[in-house]
Amino acid sequence: MAQNPTELGALNEEAPRAAIFLDRDRTLIEDPGYIDDPRKVRLLPGVSDALRTLRGASYRLVIATNQSGVARGRVTEEALTAIHDRLRALLSVEGADVDAIYYCPFLEGPAAVVERYRRASDLRKPGSGMLHRAAGDLNLDLAGSWMIGDSARDIIAGRAAGCRTILLTASPDDPDSRESRPDFTAADLVEAANIVIRQDGADR
Repeated sequence: MAQNPTELGALNEEAPRAAIFLDRDRTLIEDPGYIDDPRKVRLLPGVSDALRTLRGASYRLVIATNQSGVARGRVTEEALTAIHDRLRALLSVEGADVDAIYYCPFLEGPAAVVERYRRASDLRKPGSGMLHRAAGDLNLDLAGSWMIGDSARDIIAGRAAGCRTILLTASPDDPDSRESRPDFTAADLVEAANIVIRQDGADR
């Protein structure tokens, strides 16, 4: 699922561009649990600064987020759209933005109480479906791109898509943590953005 990607036709006429794929919760915004109301959206410190830095270096900025709360019946897709509109509005106030938001509402198993969303999907991280879909929609160079997130599933998804990866935080209880092997670790998105700029500057 995608929300408000920028003008796809124009993007696809350009040469492929590198992107920064971003997890949402605990990467861009606070995570009080399943957010079901736009008023609960709170940007993490430094996020807008980091996005402006990355935008200034000509990266596409794409959010890729698992949203199993839809399948769990905790939030509707309509509410999720309003939440993401609020996120964009908060970024805009601080002179930042993103090109597109991709989300996976699907979940396999009995916890998915909304039947239409109860299924396995390669869109759900650690699958790389959202990244590949964005690459097709936005004409992205996955080999030149980065995935930044706070969990092993973000790193695994990024690696599967051929991106370099930065892990912001990892729980020792995460069963996937031993398999994540990020290229870099960072305390927050500001540090991650600096790593990207430093590494890609050295490679060019």
